[in-house]
Amino acid sequence: MGKEGAPPITGGGGGGADRGAFAFISKGWREVRDSATADLRLMRARADSHLLASASALAGPAPPLPPVAAGAPIAEVEFVRKRIQPKIEELRRQYSSRAPGGGWPPGASTLRVDLSGITAIRNAIVAEGDGADKWRLARWKGERGDEEGRNEWEVVRMIRSGLKEFERRSLTSDMFAGFRGRGEFVEKFKLSLKSLNKDCRESKEVPPLDLTEIVAYLLRQSGPFLDQLGIRRDLCDKLVEMLYSKRNGRLMYDSLSEDRALSENTIDDLDLRIARVLESTGYHRDEGFWNDPAKYKISDNRRHVAIVTTASLPWMTGTAINPLFRAAYLARSEKQKVTLVVPWLCKSDQELVYPNNITFGSPEEQETYIRNWLQERLGFESDFKISFYPGKFSKERRSIIPAGDTSQFISSKEADIAILEEPEHLNWYHHGKRWTDKFNHVIGVVHTNYLEYIKREKNGAIQSFLVKHINNWVTRAYCHKVLRLSAATQDLPRSVVCNVHGVNPKFLNIGEKTAAAREGGQKVFSKGAYFLGKMVWAKGYRELIDLLCKHKKDLEGFKIDVYGNGEDSEAVQTAAKKMDLSINFFKGKDHADDSLHGYKVFINPSVSDVLCTATAEALAMGKFVICADHPSNDFFKSFPNCLTYQTSEEFVARVKEAMASEPQPLTPEQRYSLSWEAATERFMEYSELNKVLNNTNGHPGRGAKIKKLRKKPLLPKLSDVVDGGLAFAHHCLTGNEILRLATGAIPGTRDYDKQQCMDLNLLPPQVQHPVYGW
Repeated sequence: MGKEGAPPITGGGGGGADRGAFAFISKGWREVRDSATADLRLMRARADSHLLASASALAGPAPPLPPVAAGAPIAEVEFVRKRIQPKIEELRRQYSSRAPGGGWPPGASTLRVDLSGITAIRNAIVAEGDGADKWRLARWKGERGDEEGRNEWEVVRMIRSGLKEFERRSLTSDMFAGFRGRGEFVEKFKLSLKSLNKDCRESKEVPPLDLTEIVAYLLRQSGPFLDQLGIRRDLCDKLVEMLYSKRNGRLMYDSLSEDRALSENTIDDLDLRIARVLESTGYHRDEGFWNDPAKYKISDNRRHVAIVTTASLPWMTGTAINPLFRAAYLARSEKQKVTLVVPWLCKSDQELVYPNNITFGSPEEQETYIRNWLQERLGFESDFKISFYPGKFSKERRSIIPAGDTSQFISSKEADIAILEEPEHLNWYHHGKRWTDKFNHVIGVVHTNYLEYIKREKNGAIQSFLVKHINNWVTRAYCHKVLRLSAATQDLPRSVVCNVHGVNPKFLNIGEKTAAAREGGQKVFSKGAYFLGKMVWAKGYRELIDLLCKHKKDLEGFKIDVYGNGEDSEAVQTAAKKMDLSINFFKGKDHADDSLHGYKVFINPSVSDVLCTATAEALAMGKFVICADHPSNDFFKSFPNCLTYQTSEEFVARVKEAMASEPQPLTPEQRYSLSWEAATERFMEYSELNKVLNNTNGHPGRGAKIKKLRKKPLLPKLSDVVDGGLAFAHHCLTGNEILRLATGAIPGTRDYDKQQCMDLNLLPPQVQHPVYGW
């Protein structure tokens, strides 16, 4: 049927030749039909799986695909019979009228098969594609001028162009050669689909943000600020949804449930859009959206508790030791994961703070020291994380002041529950995100009676008045609940008094061994009285020297050993020698040291403590404790070995009573009340952490969604508005370096410095928090 003519066909006559040609042509068409059907099914399956997800974000939720008809194969046969067979009959008639010599009739050399059947196939496929277009699997064209292209499915256009190419080749080549070339045509379809899928999956060309997206994201980030102005957060979310939905051509729904779900999806899409744009610029952050999702997935549905404190080992102070034990015992529960956040000091500050010239070259070294110290005192394996934030030591205040925004060192995925040890201390100069905005529940634990310390300084009355109101300010603005270890502390908003501290298990073990030895008839107390504490005047040294000096004759022959290090060591020893008091001074030791087990009486005249840890440790070891009748000692009054006094004369009587008698062994109930197990139970109850952890409406981090709709009041509570205003005012004031310095802040603590960046592997503050200009 080409220009060179057809090869001779052998057979027994015209009918046999006709049947052979028809069979040959039918076989070719069947092969074309079967191959095309298989390829179309494969293309449809790939399009359904790969384009549905990507197109759904633009076209909205797709309706279910229509089921495949059970009679599809019969329809295909009918299609071949009605459309293709008439063309074959025409070909047969022309073939039957050939010349007797076996040649073709005149003009047969230029005969071409009418490909209207193929055109019909193409039109049928296109019609099917136009129906699929209604399934909203297409990417629509936005230009009105191209009316046809706007309603076309890309895959249909690809098939149409492939069929046009097939028709063009069929018209310019032999029909049978065209049949033989169908494999190349199918391969081109496959390659085209692969390239389409590759473009959909691996395309990294991210268009830049447009104006509506920038405004929507800016509005969302301004939520806390607008909240301070009294604009409801749900209204702000509605504006963000309206801007971003308008940009994407989405419809707005009136239903409350649909509207809330659409709002959540809009915010998620906006976050993902911003993340992709930032990723395309090369920006990267650990808590970003483009990290490995499995890394941040909370598979076991446990809550996150972050404990932030103001001191760290090897500084042997209450705010370093007690939060460490709290983290260890909270981590024993399967309901929550725990992170302890402690300050990191540069080497020059470490030399001023840490005893025995202990210094660390890296946070990893200090973490190893902390874990080893804790493991020696625990009877179980602790499983919690330790993180560091930059801090600076203030010689005037004798404490560590945070540098920069402490809250940023707790990742957003772990920002669920925060426990602020000394919340007033942490927030005096806090210039960062509001704790109650970042965390679901914020608990403050007050350790120190700062007002008592400040009253002893120059102009103490004025300073204590100001600090009292500042403490009220910051705790109300940044905490949901405040726990005071004793009534000796300042009465703060939302506060309750409860001792939530326990005793190192090592001291309880010493007490058990002492009681067992006494039952065996051994003499365990071979020494008299002692005092142990940081050697600064405010820790009770002034009261001790005054009592001994006043009743020097009444306590003739009485001697006391004092253990401690501190800034006032030289002054304290000089004063004792000047008054010729029977006090022996020694360097500071761990209270569990073997050399201290033989003492029978622990004397603590301090009235500046909130809850003295050393007093609890002495009671746990089975010793007498002589202390002032003061709110800080209310928890210890129930123990028979605790002897309190109100006057100096009573102090003399208590000393003589203790030196002349033996302490009583602790009962199991008394021993348990001093333990960290009991302290953790009290903490869970009084901080309402039990309710928070058992609250099914809570979520394990900011990354999770709250699916249950909760009715919000039309207007915010007045207390919430006041708290928000206080937090906003505090944020503005702490951002001014002049005001910070005027109120006693360490210069340069609004942000961390270069050395701290190097120690903690941090980006410089100007890179972490850039200021963009328009």
